[in-house]
Amino acid sequence: MNGRGLSQQDYQKIIVEGDAKVLTDRAKDIGDSLARQLTTSQIRNIFGTVRYIEMSWTPQAGEKERKYAARQLLLLKPKLAYQAKRERGRGVQELADVLIPAIDLVNDDRERFQHFLDFFEAILAYHTAAGGQ
Repeated sequence: MNGRGLSQQDYQKIIVEGDAKVLTDRAKDIGDSLARQLTTSQIRNIFGTVRYIEMSWTPQAGEKERKYAARQLLLLKPKLAYQAKRERGRGVQELADVLIPAIDLVNDDRERFQHFLDFFEAILAYHTAAGGQ
């Protein structure tokens, strides 16, 4: 089991296969739990970085842009680790525990990146719906 009780099979279904049912079920559990531990600004700061990566990783992106975006996504891992140690509480660490194994499955595949983005966006939505401030 990885972050927040997600199994390797869960990650496989969410990131590799794009299973929307598993994605929404797991994102709801994570978002609800993180609402008590993580502020909206903390999660949006990280999400903003992912949106920035998305802007450079368009379907029309060439090889150079794709490699740059994949590199930026990998560099999000140390940023998450740094932010987790810097922040009080366990919220950022728990989010990092969920996102890092998902990032590892993306590699340089744009479709997998889109699944990752959908997963993160769903976590953010459920976090907000559960009263995350």
